Amino acid sequence: MARYTGPQVKVSRRFGINVFENEKGERGIERKPYPPGQHGRGRRRQPSEYSNQLAEKQKAKYIYGLLEKQFANLYELAHQQKGITGENLLIMLELRLDNVVFRSGFARTRPQARQLVTHGHVLVNGKRASIPSMRVRKGDVVEMAPAARKMIIVQHNVDTLDRIPPMWLDVAKDECKAVVRDLPLREQIDVPVRESLIVELYSK
Repeated sequence: MARYTGPQVKVSRRFGINVFENEKGERGIERKPYPPGQHGRGRRRQPSEYSNQLAEKQKAKYIYGLLEKQFANLYELAHQQKGITGENLLIMLELRLDNVVFRSGFARTRPQARQLVTHGHVLVNGKRASIPSMRVRKGDVVEMAPAARKMIIVQHNVDTLDRIPPMWLDVAKDECKAVVRDLPLREQIDVPVRESLIVELYSK
């Protein structure tokens, strides 16, 4: 399972948000008046247009847990679809199975959701699914497997997380089940990413 294994505090501090949505990331958003790194105090240059575009792409990659090639391939699919490429890209990222598990409140973070899917603890329409990048469709039923519902970590997440599911998901926490009511709209996706800059980057 290919995944990012580098420093998390440094990444969160670079973007000013808790990218990985965990305790390490919380430490990273404690802002300081200079950039991270050994020579951070001496770097006060104004970021270039390319730097801003690259930062938005990197931010989206880290948030959703994709590597470079995966992200580039997904962008090409979004570009081939009708509509606005940037919005298509974010919608496709939101419809990933690991993201749906995260949005439903069954996992505390997206990496944890990814692990639950990979280990076979998630069912889609009654069938076991183990591919985190699987894209769900309207009407799909995503639920935790019967054995997984008894896991302490899943029960703890369901009982303690006060995450409000997005409008495009119908979640029954007592059954550990979520139904994809509709495809997400851009205004329903609350990730701090400017997708237009990502499109500009790949359009060069």
